[in-house]
Amino acid sequence: MIAYIEGRLMRVWGGSALVLTAGGVGYEVALPVHTMQGLPACGGQVCLYTSLAVREDALELFGFATWEERQTFEVLVGISRVGARTALAILGTFRPDELRRLVAEDNVEMLTKVSGIGKKTAQHIFLELKYRLKTEAEPQAEVLADGAPGALFRDALDALGNLGYGEAEAAPVLRGLLREDPSLDVTGLLRGALKLMAKGK
Repeated sequence: MIAYIEGRLMRVWGGSALVLTAGGVGYEVALPVHTMQGLPACGGQVCLYTSLAVREDALELFGFATWEERQTFEVLVGISRVGARTALAILGTFRPDELRRLVAEDNVEMLTKVSGIGKKTAQHIFLELKYRLKTEAEPQAEVLADGAPGALFRDALDALGNLGYGEAEAAPVLRGLLREDPSLDVTGLLRGALKLMAKGK
């Protein structure tokens, strides 16, 4: 299983990106819409959590800016009648915390906004998610390996996004800083991230 790749962004087309790793191997990775929008310019560094979908006629690699999105994707493709492309479309419309909120509120109608999902399919997905998200995708906020809360991570990520930094670029930097110093507040986290990313440019 290919679970993570890091490398240089070579090309973007449709809903996919070509990432060249340090070993000289280029991977075609399908991405959710918001992750595509957060990519740096070609030539920039990207870090993606990935999931490999195996079909009879093809192998497809799907990439995500956060581990939580990757895990939610795994939950979605585990539901009958939900293929990898449908799961990707769902995550392109709703982030994991938004999806959990919809399920908690029984807001089936919102899921039909995703292309290709009708009311019956949405109801089927909701029934499965009510069980699967509780057991497989909690806690609700992203939690890093060292226990750093997702709210702090998300606040810093949103702030960097407002400054023009893509999620795929900023997220790994923030995770590294939180692992080194879990006591950081948002201000300290942003200061450290901006300093590191400025060096990388």
